[in-house]
Amino acid sequence: MDYDFDAVIDRNKTNSIKWEFMHLFVPEAPAGTLPLWVADMDFPCAEPILAALHDRVDKKIFGYSSPETGEYYRAVCSWYQHRFNWYVNSDDIVFSPGVVPALGYLLEILTEPGDGVIIQPPVYHPFSGKITAYGRTIVNNPLLYRDGCYSIDFADLAQKARDLRNKVLLFCSPHNPVGRVWRREELLQLGEICLENGLYIISDEIHYDLVRRGITHTPLATLFPEAKHRIITATAPSKTFNLAGLQLSHIIIHDRELRSRWLRYVRDIISYSGPNPLSLAAVQAAYTYGEEWLEAVLAYLDDNVAHLRNFLGRYLPDVILPPPEGTYLAWLDFRAYNLPQEELFARMVKAGVLLENGVKYGKEGEGFLRLNFACPRIILAQAVERMAGALA
Repeated sequence: MDYDFDAVIDRNKTNSIKWEFMHLFVPEAPAGTLPLWVADMDFPCAEPILAALHDRVDKKIFGYSSPETGEYYRAVCSWYQHRFNWYVNSDDIVFSPGVVPALGYLLEILTEPGDGVIIQPPVYHPFSGKITAYGRTIVNNPLLYRDGCYSIDFADLAQKARDLRNKVLLFCSPHNPVGRVWRREELLQLGEICLENGLYIISDEIHYDLVRRGITHTPLATLFPEAKHRIITATAPSKTFNLAGLQLSHIIIHDRELRSRWLRYVRDIISYSGPNPLSLAAVQAAYTYGEEWLEAVLAYLDDNVAHLRNFLGRYLPDVILPPPEGTYLAWLDFRAYNLPQEELFARMVKAGVLLENGVKYGKEGEGFLRLNFACPRIILAQAVERMAGALA
């Protein structure tokens, strides 16, 4: 099929947080602001997904639902096997309305109040939010940033992993917001440090399908088959297929006892009965028939990265773009402008471009803004022009 990702789709009157309700979060944003903040795509879903949803709606009843069919699990597990050479037993999959809620449930199960949870800022801000909300202690292992590239500070990680007060590493792979796709040797070193010191690893791999041409994502659990019971992997179709509003994620827990504790805990707090019927229909169709669409999206995103570099070189040559190897998020370094963070953010808003404020991801985000480039190219070009005007 031919896919037209250049088409600008009107997202008004769709209850879109990104477009319709940005003023609830940033009241000063002027009319006509281009929202490149929330991490969903401005591309239409794949036709097989839309067809599956229409078919499910035609069945007219939307009662309590369960994924317990061979067809559903074959679709999900075949995707893991085909895309990553990763065998996952369907018995090891549990469900959550999203990865972020799952992080809280897992911290409650794996740790006690006051325990240390290691994160690697600048990192997806709900990580720190969940840690503090559940009364655990944030332990920072900041990423190293040199010459426009990020890496893991393994010496610091080893020191903190040896501290008996620290119980979990909350890991982001591919990394949001800096865009790193961790290489096999990096994952091996990280896993060995944590597992040798008895830590659990919660690996948020929600962006696992969204990598640039020539880059490979490796699920962490595949590298440690003998210790995979201490690695919990959070995956979801939401970023891959633009289904975030359907709220379904797959959490892979290999340890039987931990899985039982998850099921007891989740059922107790939300009377959990399973994913909703529209989510199940969409996800099964996505993993069965959506790969052609995904490959077209990935090619368009690759081209958007190239265009973004060109736009920045033309309009904002002092901005540094660390290579976005994965995700559809660009982590832009504006530090050459020597502006206070709030002034930098405010200038962009006043110019009609809403980005994510870098300090949301930790103090390491000072001088940075996050830009979502999963949008038609004309919007991306307009946004960079406005950003340049804001700094003129």
